[in-house]
Amino acid sequence: MKQVKLTISWLQPQKSSDLHLPQYQTKLAAGMDVEAAIEGVYPLLPGEIHLFPTGFCLAIPKGYEVQVRPRSGLAVKHGVTVINSPGTIDTDYRGEVKVALINHGKSAFTVNRGDRIAQMILAPVVQAQLELQNELDSTERGSGGFGHTGI
Repeated sequence: MKQVKLTISWLQPQKSSDLHLPQYQTKLAAGMDVEAAIEGVYPLLPGEIHLFPTGFCLAIPKGYEVQVRPRSGLAVKHGVTVINSPGTIDTDYRGEVKVALINHGKSAFTVNRGDRIAQMILAPVVQAQLELQNELDSTERGSGGFGHTGI
């Protein structure tokens, strides 16, 4: 498995001693779990969207992005997911990483300090060079979409 250096910094090291840096939970995991750096607890109400701090910032190498994605257990068991999934952290962003969660569940979901609320994936980026044409080449599918092949 390819490894790429990702530089990370606590925003306030003295206030982060009880938190963990993002980390892989298994040897072959693609995503690093990210913890909530909130004070105390936060009851995320049904239908509510809230932006949770993580307490850290990143220096992402050129040619990469970090994607913020939901944790499957939170989504399946509680209906809690990342609202802008996947969220993108660009190479040139140096602010605090934050996670926008929404509660699609039927009851409040309590987020505690240090809870694993999302996962981060380091992914390569390819930028498109757009070329304007009057029309596109044809394909067998054409403009069919949104269920055109049936269920």
